Amino acid sequence: MTEPAAARLLDLTRLVSRAARRPTGIDRVELAYLDAFLADSVPVFGLVRSAWGFLLLDHQGLTACRHRLAGQEPWGKPDMLSRLRPGLTHARQSAESDIRRLALARSLPSRLGKMLARHLPTGTVYVNVGHANLSDRVLHALRSECGVRIVVMIHDTIPLDFPQYQREQTPDTFLNMLKRVQRHASLILCNSAQTRDDVTRHMQPFGPVPETLIAHLGVDVPLPASDPPFPSGFDSNRPCFITIGTIEPRKNHIFLLDLWAEMAARWSADRMPQLLICGARGWNNREVFARLDQDPLVGRHVFEMPGLSDGQIAALLLRSRGGLFPSFAEGFGLPPAEALALGVPVICNSLWIYREILGDYPIYANVDDRYLWINKLEMLTTDQHDRQCAGSRFKPPLWQDHFNAVLSCL
Repeated sequence: MTEPAAARLLDLTRLVSRAARRPTGIDRVELAYLDAFLADSVPVFGLVRSAWGFLLLDHQGLTACRHRLAGQEPWGKPDMLSRLRPGLTHARQSAESDIRRLALARSLPSRLGKMLARHLPTGTVYVNVGHANLSDRVLHALRSECGVRIVVMIHDTIPLDFPQYQREQTPDTFLNMLKRVQRHASLILCNSAQTRDDVTRHMQPFGPVPETLIAHLGVDVPLPASDPPFPSGFDSNRPCFITIGTIEPRKNHIFLLDLWAEMAARWSADRMPQLLICGARGWNNREVFARLDQDPLVGRHVFEMPGLSDGQIAALLLRSRGGLFPSFAEGFGLPPAEALALGVPVICNSLWIYREILGDYPIYANVDDRYLWINKLEMLTTDQHDRQCAGSRFKPPLWQDHFNAVLSCL
C-alpha cells in the first residue's frame, strides 16, 4: 500500500501560462485540483515553469495565486525580467512577475533538483494534471534528485488517434511526452475507462505500463447569467440550438454549417432554427473560418459567439432547444454533461466516451447520418420531445467522488 504523501507539489505551469484566458476543460481540472489541495490538511506546494526558470510556491503563495486566477485580485505590473523576455504577452508578463513576487524559492533550470530538495519534505508527491512541464529535466529532477513520487493525469490520446485534426508537430510531441510519463510516473490518472484503454494501448509497445486509476472528472453546473447575451440579428421568437467548444477540426463545426445550409434550402425562414456557435477560433480550420466570415446564413440563422462566460453560456443553453455536439473525438465531454445537468436536451455523435460519461441521456446520432440529425433537430424544434426525459434526471459526476478516489492514492 502506498504511504500517504508528506506533501503535495501541484504543477501550475499551464494555468499561469494561460493567465487572463477563459479556462478550458483541462484548465478547469487544474483549478479543481488547486482548490482541493488548498482545502486539504496535507501541506501543498506549487511548481511553475516561467520564461526564466522555475518558481516554487507555498500554501500562502498558492492562495494568492488562486485569488488572481479567479479574478478576485488583479495581476501586478510586469517586472524587468518579464519585460526583457521577447514573445511574452502582457498577461503572461504580469502573471509570471506576480508568481516571482509570491514565490518561496526560484531556480534556473539546471538547479531545479537542488531547489526542490531544499524545500520539499521527504515523501512529497508531484501531481501534474495539465499536460504541461513534463520534460525530461523536470521528471528526472523530481524522481532521481529528490525522490518525489510522480502522478500524472492523461486526459486523452486524441493527438495519436486522430493526427489529421492536429497541428503537424503535435502527434510526435505528444508521443514523446507519453513515453516520458511511462518512464517516470508511479501512477497515471485517467478521466475515463476509454482513456485508460487508450493510454495502455499506446504505451504497451514501449514497455511496462505504470499503475493507472480511473476517476471521472467532476462536472460543475454553472449558475446561469440573469440576462442571456443574444447577438445582433438574433430572433427571440424562433428556436435556437447551441454548440460549445473551440472551433477546431475535430469538433466538426463544418457538419453543423452544412446541416443549416441544407435546412435553409428546404425550410421557410420563419421555420428555421438558429445556431449559436460558442467558442474561440482554433487552428487548421480555414474552411470553417471562411464560412463563418462569408456565409450568408451567418447573422441570420447562424451566429458566432466567442468569449462568453460559463454563466452566459448556461443562460443560452436554458434558452435553447438543445446542445449539439458532432465531434469526431472527445477526451471526456464536459460541455454536453453540463448541458444535460441543466436539463437541456443534447444531440451528439455516437462516441464511446459520451456513452461512458453520459449514459442513455443524450440523443445519439452518427455524423454520417445527416437525415437522422435533421430529423432530431426538427423534433426538438417543434417541441415533439420530452425535455424532462432529455436531461433533467441526469446526475453528473461529482468532484467529491473524483477526489475521494484520487486522494486515497496520493
